[in-house]
Amino acid sequence: MNDTPKKGWFQRLSDGLSRSSKQMTDQVVSTFVKEPLGEEALERLEEHLLESDLGPAATDRIVERFRELRFGKGASEIEVKEALAEAVAAELVHRQATFDPLGTEGVAGGIKPFVVLFVGVNGSGKTTTLGKIAADLTGKGAKVMIVAADTFRAAAREQLKVWAERAGAHFESRKDGADAAGLAFDAYQKARTEGFDVVLIDTAGRLQNKSALMDELLKIVRVLKKIDPDAPHETLLVLDATVGRNALEQERIFGRTAFVTGVVMTKLDGTARGGVLVPVAQASDAPLKLIGVGEGVEDLQPFDARAFSRSLVGLED
Repeated sequence: MNDTPKKGWFQRLSDGLSRSSKQMTDQVVSTFVKEPLGEEALERLEEHLLESDLGPAATDRIVERFRELRFGKGASEIEVKEALAEAVAAELVHRQATFDPLGTEGVAGGIKPFVVLFVGVNGSGKTTTLGKIAADLTGKGAKVMIVAADTFRAAAREQLKVWAERAGAHFESRKDGADAAGLAFDAYQKARTEGFDVVLIDTAGRLQNKSALMDELLKIVRVLKKIDPDAPHETLLVLDATVGRNALEQERIFGRTAFVTGVVMTKLDGTARGGVLVPVAQASDAPLKLIGVGEGVEDLQPFDARAFSRSLVGLED
């Protein structure tokens, strides 16, 4: 039996962001601990932040904050990290929101079943994210239906089926090439009839033909609204942090067309440029709701701007 204490979320977040933290803070801290703050140091700060994929707008504002702080030569590593964490958090605090389908905005507020549509490119972690959410919800006692509406990828359906079995969720799918909107409509009707609490719908993410993909997503939305004008009650865009600034392009493609209500950033543990979360959060019309830093169900958690920012610069909670 393993007697090693289970790590808390902040520690797992810090571990997951360790590559990004090292990329960002080693250079920034060395700049400001070794010399007084001047224009040359600020220019290097700007370069380091851009290399960490924070984006030009956030970088400009953070550099201005540092210019106003006026660090002296005796600045400690902790002082510099605290200042950087506060600056990053200020960029993100207004972009966080909660995802709680069982709460007052969902089932507890009278929306049953609460329908969540998952969108994003293939390989973004969309299917795994859906599975983790299903496991979390069934663990809380919810009756959950998983709908495999990516009818073009057998692998995606098989992966979802495994997640459904693991989570104890009901699973709905159809054969290859079946009409995704028809499946979503029938599954939603069944969920209403049979008293499900939450319906989680996976969708295709083939960007080879963007117009056809968006047409399919919009068709799914239209048929769901025939049952309930407010459905889907949440549309989550899942983005992969390891693709860096390409995530911004994915947000642009999906964010406006698919009526996204929340963003999920996955695989932050697989990149040294976790700072890309900042420009993505700021570019999106929808807030950031969940982040993932590992394979386990517990490694997908609500986004907290302060905890993320402190972990990103290597600070303890």
